[in-house]
Amino acid sequence: MDSFLYQASIYLAAAVIAVPIAARLGLGSVLGYLAAGIVIGPVFHLVGSEMEELRHFAEFGVVMMLFLIGLELEPRALWNMRHKLIGLGGLQVVLSTLVIMAAAIAAGQPFATAIAIGLALSLSSTAIVLQTLSEKGLMQTGGGRSAFSVLLTQDIAVIPILALLPLLAVGEIYGAINDDGSISLAIHEAAAEGHGHAASLVEGLPGWAVTLVTLGVIGLVILAGIYLTRPVFRFIHVAGLREMYTALALLIVVGISFLMTLVGLSPALGAFLAGVVLANSEFRHELESDLEPFKGLLLGLFFITVGAGINFTAFFADAADLIGLAVLVILVKGIVLYLLGRAFKLKGRDRWLFTLSLAQAGEFGFVLISFSTQQNVIPADVAEKLLLITALTMLITPLLFILYELISRRMSDAAGPKYKPDEIDEEGPVIIAGIGRFGQIVNRLVQASGFKTIVLDHDMQTIQLMRRFGFKGFLGDPTRPELLRAAGLQKARVLVVAMDDKDKATMLVAYARRQRPDLHIVARAYDRPHVFELYKAGANDIVREMFDSSLRAGRYVLENIGLSEYEASEAVQTFYAHDRGTVRQLAEVWDPNIPASENAAYIAKAKELEKELEAALLNRVYENDRKSA
Repeated sequence: MDSFLYQASIYLAAAVIAVPIAARLGLGSVLGYLAAGIVIGPVFHLVGSEMEELRHFAEFGVVMMLFLIGLELEPRALWNMRHKLIGLGGLQVVLSTLVIMAAAIAAGQPFATAIAIGLALSLSSTAIVLQTLSEKGLMQTGGGRSAFSVLLTQDIAVIPILALLPLLAVGEIYGAINDDGSISLAIHEAAAEGHGHAASLVEGLPGWAVTLVTLGVIGLVILAGIYLTRPVFRFIHVAGLREMYTALALLIVVGISFLMTLVGLSPALGAFLAGVVLANSEFRHELESDLEPFKGLLLGLFFITVGAGINFTAFFADAADLIGLAVLVILVKGIVLYLLGRAFKLKGRDRWLFTLSLAQAGEFGFVLISFSTQQNVIPADVAEKLLLITALTMLITPLLFILYELISRRMSDAAGPKYKPDEIDEEGPVIIAGIGRFGQIVNRLVQASGFKTIVLDHDMQTIQLMRRFGFKGFLGDPTRPELLRAAGLQKARVLVVAMDDKDKATMLVAYARRQRPDLHIVARAYDRPHVFELYKAGANDIVREMFDSSLRAGRYVLENIGLSEYEASEAVQTFYAHDRGTVRQLAEVWDPNIPASENAAYIAKAKELEKELEAALLNRVYENDRKSA
């Protein structure tokens, strides 16, 4: 136990250093965890049974992740995915297996061994892919949803694969059917191998009894999720013990995983099923908030153990071939995935996301390869190389996501505008770039006051909606110089930058300031760092989109806790005037390359200005009291 805690503490300490660095470089947290494992593993020689113990503990993070994903899916949504689960996911497993199997046979492997290799390498990494999709906000895209469907199908496919592998044994045959007609399920043996030898509810039972027990356990999970969890949660809620929510959430996941292991089913699959059942529960968000920290920590530990588990002695002895084979696996799976993406009408970036996110081998590959070796299906020397290839493909996966981002950016730049820009044949004293909720109010106020505006927006639907309500606007990208010139940038008196895209808004302000040093620019800012960017780009008036509404809400608060309307209004005006000066002073010490929380000069100036604000507000109160006296 002491050794286990020592290993875990060393790994987590490495992660605290490596993960923020990887995130800062834009590489994602997964690559940081893998890098931490690679560095720490050889240094501390964490190999053998102790390493396996830590890995099995960390694998519970995958179980929690699937439970939380299940919470986000209603049963109806899962039913609507059936075509992708059976079609897209099923074809991916079958086709990838056949192609990799053919390559293994061509390399001289026996038929049974080739099948096992194909099955093991056809599965992708649920942990890495889902974590990265969530981090990068890609889960709800067409490519992200398709990738999730395939991953879910692969998790389900592990069950029949584990049952099939003993039948392929090339040495001592490990039959799935005993002489007396009972079944010794391979999946139970794999569960025992991976999670410790636990008692089984199905070992030695006839086939029909195994089926009944398995279906009974699944039904029990569903019924308990529907009828038992709500009363238990209500009981804990009445007790008022906040920590018991976390205890119950952990009990649900651990209990279901253990129950699934007893009948030879995947713990991750059981947890996913339980999550789907509880998706409509009023306590869903409570479960998510309680388990999210545990999931993140255990998943990080899992990624670290993958990196630490690489046998570098074996790797450096045959590095070129292993890297070549890992790249070959990614290419073969990538081609299959790309063709399936086309067949299922995934387009553009979605197809590339689907292809690149699933091209690696996964954590279930470790289980299948180890189990195949135990059953004499894959020779030990071949298995060692396969484990290294699997780990290498997982290490390459974060780089594939970076490649996707480069492709996506190029496709976005090459696509250009969806519609042909309008020919702008009018000029006006006010140009409004961006006509969303913010720009609409500005436009209505200025036009209603008798001034002409020239409205530019790149969204066709927004422009069409404006026209239906009698407001004229021009379709086009406001950042394009030719459109700005046509709209009368050289003669305009005011430019309003109200675009949603922060980077484009800053770029437009900088361009307009270079072209017209005398132009008055009013810009919408998303947050305070964006204010600083716009300030340095040359904007005259910068409006934070939530600032004025927040001030109004604060004024209502002051009026209802004892201040008069006049006093509350005076406090708001003082705060407003001070904040405008504060932003200008903070902009001088702001550095875009250093987070505000780590910029010592910025923090010191902010504290100083906050004390000045308190003094100004207290002085205002004192003056009001003196006048009223």
